[in-house]
Amino acid sequence: MPGAILQGKFTPLTALTGPHQEDMAYEQLTFVGPCNSTDFKLALESGLFNSIGDGFEIELAQSQKHIPIGHQVLRSIITIKVDSNEVEVVEDAYKPGKIKLNFSDYSGHGYRYIGITDLGFHDFAEKHQKANDLRKLNSFIKSQSEIYLRIGLSRPWSNGKTEGYWIQVNGLYTFPEYLPEIRSYL
Repeated sequence: MPGAILQGKFTPLTALTGPHQEDMAYEQLTFVGPCNSTDFKLALESGLFNSIGDGFEIELAQSQKHIPIGHQVLRSIITIKVDSNEVEVVEDAYKPGKIKLNFSDYSGHGYRYIGITDLGFHDFAEKHQKANDLRKLNSFIKSQSEIYLRIGLSRPWSNGKTEGYWIQVNGLYTFPEYLPEIRSYL
């Protein structure tokens, strides 16, 4: 779960390719406990960038949702802070019943229909979508003073037209409040 403090033996992988330079092998993994809100926020801010372009060191076209395979980037995950009024959970235009995220970063660059890989948030949002009640979830997001998005890159993937490392939302975190249902797993 996000905010879990883990302890173990972490070893950098060799022969890493593309932006996934943070990948590690691990052994003897144990759960130490959850971190508090202040420490979690500090962890998010340690990888904070003003925009996706800044974080992945690339100038993206307005509708571009991927980093080209040949682009040299040293990381596969970053944090951006976004205005709560610039975030909206929406139904996927191409797959009814599924959800995506629309948002704009602080550079003014808009991202539409971005995949959400944050399991707790995704499952919670899909339940609201099926109940025809995304409005309630979006109202909660807009009521928060700070929104952090963990933005990650997929492994190389092609949509049939373009191959690249596709932008995805690996985490959506709200402050000062959060919905406990999102961060609870059975």
